[in-house]
Amino acid sequence: ILKDNKNLRRMHNDALRGATGPDVLDISSTALESLPSYGLEAIQVLNAMSSYSLKKLPPLDKFSSLLEAVLTYPSHCCAFRNLRTEKQNSWLSIFDNFSKECESTMRKPTNEVFYRDDSYNTLLWSAEKNTYLFATDEETSPYSYSAIFDGSEMTGFDFEYDFCQPKILTCTPEPDAFNPCEDILGYSFLRVLIWFINILAIAGNFTVLLVLITSHYKLTVPRFLMCNLSFADFCMGLYLLLIASVDAQTSGQYYNHAIDWQTGSGCSTAGFFTVFASQLSVYTLTVITVERWHTITYAMQLDRKLRLRHAVPIMLAGWMFAILIAALPLLGVSSYMKVSICLPMDIETGLSQAYILLILVLNVVAFAVICACYVKIYIAVQNPELVAANKDTKVAKRMAVLIFTDFTCMAPISFFAISAAFKVPLITVTNSKILLVLFYPVNSCANPFLYAIFTKAFRRDFFLLMSKLGCCKSRAELYRMNYFSAYTSNCKNSSSAPGPSKASQALLLLSAAEK
Repeated sequence: ILKDNKNLRRMHNDALRGATGPDVLDISSTALESLPSYGLEAIQVLNAMSSYSLKKLPPLDKFSSLLEAVLTYPSHCCAFRNLRTEKQNSWLSIFDNFSKECESTMRKPTNEVFYRDDSYNTLLWSAEKNTYLFATDEETSPYSYSAIFDGSEMTGFDFEYDFCQPKILTCTPEPDAFNPCEDILGYSFLRVLIWFINILAIAGNFTVLLVLITSHYKLTVPRFLMCNLSFADFCMGLYLLLIASVDAQTSGQYYNHAIDWQTGSGCSTAGFFTVFASQLSVYTLTVITVERWHTITYAMQLDRKLRLRHAVPIMLAGWMFAILIAALPLLGVSSYMKVSICLPMDIETGLSQAYILLILVLNVVAFAVICACYVKIYIAVQNPELVAANKDTKVAKRMAVLIFTDFTCMAPISFFAISAAFKVPLITVTNSKILLVLFYPVNSCANPFLYAIFTKAFRRDFFLLMSKLGCCKSRAELYRMNYFSAYTSNCKNSSSAPGPSKASQALLLLSAAEK
C-alpha cells in the first residue's frame, strides 16, 4: 500500500496509534518526509530505501522491537548503532553477575532451550522446565529473576534468549569513512578551541579592516594588499563560526541533521567561504612577499616601483581565481557535500582528483615562492658595515616567524591531502578535523598580528581612530609628533646625504613595511 507511492508525503501522527502491528513497515520509494511518533513499537523491519525526503527519524525509543532497518542515508544507521550500544550496556550492567549462568545455558542440548521467537514455530521445553511451568512461587522457580529485579527491568525479557542469545539490530547502508558516526567536530576539545580561534580570526581581521579603511593616510600598495588579506582571513573566520554554530546546534543528534546540512545551502556556503578565503589568502600573501622583494631589489629605481594602478589588476585577477576555484565544487567538480566539515574531499572522478591536486600544488608553489623571496630579502639587508647586529637578528627573526606560520598552516594539510588525493589516505576524516581547527586557520589568526597589529603604522592609525571617538587622545598626539619628527628627519637626511646605498635603502623600506 505504501511502497512505491510517489505521492505519499505525509502520514498522520496518530495513523498507527492503537494498531496491532505492523511488524514490517515498507515505505520504500515514497516522498514521505516524516514517520508518525506513535505506533512504532511493534515494528521489527523498517524498509525505507530510496526515500530521499525522509531526512529525520522520530525518537529512537519508539523502535523498541526493531531488528532490521534498510534506510536511504548512512547517517541514520548511526542512530541505531548508538541505540544498540546503550541497550547492550544496560543489559550487561543488569546481568553482570550471571555470566556463568549464560555459559551453562549455552552448553545445554538444543532440546533444553526455549525459543520464544515465532519464526522457530516450535516450543522445545526440557522436562525440568515443564516441572516449573505453572509454578506460582517465585522462589521455587529457577527461571524467575523477578525476586532480584523489578518488573520494569524484566518486562519482555527472557534471560536465556535476550541475554545469552541476544537479538542483533542490523542497519544498512553502513556509514563510510567520509561520514563516521560522530558530530561535526568529533572531539570535545575541538568544540571549545574552534570558538576561540574563530573569534580571534574575526575580531583581529575586522579590526585591521576597520582601521585601514578609516585611516586618513594615503592608501599605499602595502595597505591595499593588507586590506585584501584581512578580508580573506575574515571569511575564514566566518567559515569556522558557521561550522562551530551548526556543531553546537546538532551535538549528540547530528545523524538527524546530517542530510539537511550536507546537501543544503549551509554547507555549500561554508565550503565556498573556506576555499575562497584560503586561496585568496595564499595568493595575497604571495603578492605581499613578492612586492616587498621587488621594492627592496629595485629600491634605487623609482620608475620600477609598484604603484596602486599595478596592484589593483593583480588583486582583481586573484579574486577571480579564488572565486572560480571556490565555485567549481558547486558546478560538479568535486563536492562540498562529501563530509560534514564541507571541504571538497570528493575524488571519485578524474576531474575531481585533478582539481584537488591543482589546489595543493599551487599552495606548495606559493609557499616556495614566499620562502625564496624572504631569503633574498634577508640577503639584501644583511650588510655588517651598515646594519647593526641586533637589527640584523631582528629582521631574521621576523622573517622566520612569517615563514614558520606559513609552513605550519600549509605543510601538514598539503602532505595529508596529497596522499588522500592519490587515494592513499594516511589519516581518517575524524583526525583530519584536528588539522582543520589547529593548523588550517593558523594564517587567518596570525596574519592580522604579524602584518598589521604589531606594526607601528597600524598602532598609529588605531590610536588616531580612537582619538576621533574621544579616547586615547594623548597617545594619538604622541604618535602624530613622532611621525612628524621622523618625516622631517628623513627629509633632511635625504637632502644632505650623497645617496644611500642599496642595502641601507632596503633596510629602510623593509622597516617601513614591517614596523
